[in-house]
Amino acid sequence: MAGLTTIEAPTILALRRDPRLLKIPPYLSALLILIGVVWLFLLPLNEYSRRTYISENALLPGQVHTYFGGSEQNVFNAYKHEIQSLTGKPHEEIAAKLSEIFRSIGLKAATQKYGYRAAGQVYSGENAYAVLQAPRGDATEAIVLIAAWTNVDGELNQSGVALALTLARYFKRWSLWSKDIIVLITSDSKAGPQAWVDAYHDAHSPLSAASLPLKSGALQGVVVVDKAFDHRFKTLHIVYDGINGQLPNLDLLNTAVHIASGQMGIRVALQRMWKHDDSYRDRLETMLRGMVSQGLGHTSGPHSSFIPYHVDAVTFQAVGDGRQDEMALGRCVESTFRSLNNLLEHFHQSFFFYLLMQPQRFVSIGTYLPSAMLVAVNFTIMAIALWILSGRPPKPSMESPKAEKAKEQEVEVVEKDGMVAAVPLKDLAVVERQLFLPIALVVSSHFLGAIPLYVFNNTRRETLSQTLVFSALANVHLPTFVAVLISGYTTLSSHRLILLQCFSLLLLGMFLATLATLNFSLAFLVGLLAAPLSFSGVPLSAENGDAPPKISFRRKLVCNVVLHLLSPPLVVWALCKVLGVDAGAMLAEAAFGWKVSGLWTQVVVCCVWWPAWLVGAVIVSPLL
Repeated sequence: MAGLTTIEAPTILALRRDPRLLKIPPYLSALLILIGVVWLFLLPLNEYSRRTYISENALLPGQVHTYFGGSEQNVFNAYKHEIQSLTGKPHEEIAAKLSEIFRSIGLKAATQKYGYRAAGQVYSGENAYAVLQAPRGDATEAIVLIAAWTNVDGELNQSGVALALTLARYFKRWSLWSKDIIVLITSDSKAGPQAWVDAYHDAHSPLSAASLPLKSGALQGVVVVDKAFDHRFKTLHIVYDGINGQLPNLDLLNTAVHIASGQMGIRVALQRMWKHDDSYRDRLETMLRGMVSQGLGHTSGPHSSFIPYHVDAVTFQAVGDGRQDEMALGRCVESTFRSLNNLLEHFHQSFFFYLLMQPQRFVSIGTYLPSAMLVAVNFTIMAIALWILSGRPPKPSMESPKAEKAKEQEVEVVEKDGMVAAVPLKDLAVVERQLFLPIALVVSSHFLGAIPLYVFNNTRRETLSQTLVFSALANVHLPTFVAVLISGYTTLSSHRLILLQCFSLLLLGMFLATLATLNFSLAFLVGLLAAPLSFSGVPLSAENGDAPPKISFRRKLVCNVVLHLLSPPLVVWALCKVLGVDAGAMLAEAAFGWKVSGLWTQVVVCCVWWPAWLVGAVIVSPLL
């Protein structure tokens, strides 16, 4: 330890003052971002992706003969006529009629009322469900079949509800079931399933949803049926995205794809890719669509509400106009239920973190995670570089050549193991860092994110679009206002600005690296959008190893333009335009997710990304 104090410590301090040291991090950070993006674009290639496979051998997908069809078509038509007669009726009357149908089949039936309020709107209705007790089971496990009265697009799911009722009657005749089957008809595709699954696990609020009078065992799997038209369909669209980017076990998805495409001969589509020729472009587009959906974290169907409870679920959505009828869709559900009936334990062997390129090709978390981590690490590298820069002594004042030469000749003699070394005193100078103000400002900015989080989650649907526009305009002037406020109380020197940016980037890198393991897509997208923060602010290069000069006006101007173009409200507005959705509708969906489903995408935007953006914009404010 003594050697470190006398010889190695001066060497380290001297290295810190080497001007060449801080020229590397900006290029290294840019290189890491580039590698991360290139890494992502390499994933659709055969060398980096894999064909899907079934890990759980007990599933035996497509190994049984399905009998659904024939006379069941007449039963389906009768039920569809009943559904059409209920169109436009109150939720209570619909639920009562559905319960009557369930009891006529010979099933135990019950209803559940619910009501939520979000973004000034009321989401209320009444669910109807029935339990088919397994002849060979002990009511410890159950499979769920769901058909929402209205699908995610707000259309009457008449064929889907009729098919669910037909399947319930059909399943009642078989004695092979080892698990209970729950048939659930919800009033809508978002609030209804959430109210039911919350109450099933006793995690609901009595003020929002009623308790369930009828329950079964642990839920092993969920299949949702969605067919909102009368004509035949062409493609089976399998929807699998869950809330907050969570995904069902890949075995369930592979089972559904194998049954539909292999056993039934139905074309399968993912992420609304109706035409997919397995080219690199189509693979990449499917993957990027999945990433956007996962990054948004919204409810994509009734199945999404079950995934946070570790219940694997998918939606079978019939689309297009082709030669497949409702009986083919019913046989897909029957065969999938037969596979789920074979399960000896909960889904666990296959992947829960993956990206799909097409129905038969995927990449696992071990392959795609490095791309998001590389983007997150770039912030940490720049934070370390800024920390080193903050330890540099200030540039000495102008003195006469003789006095300056005398100071350069001042040395300190150190000794170790009989060896003597002379180290210039200027290389041993240490700067005391003033940490309190930069830390206080960074922490305050993150707490300040609670304001937009509260505003957007509690504003009425009718004014959300105007609130977004006002927020975007306010963000143009907010950095200047904060800079004036700070200048009125204290002076932010160059070293304080360096530490301010250092702590902000350090926290951003830590948050994104952690988030990447939970929601890869959200971490990657936020990391790319926040990447300019690494290169704005105080320049790292300085002549002769001296402390950095103040930020030039030209650099501030360029950084301000770039940062304001990538401000979170403006990015949200641009995303709505690209996706072709109304900004108010998207924000209302986010508010509903926050209050009902536990969505935390807006927490990342308001309390992680926006505070980092605000600090970066304050640093390059012309008033500092």
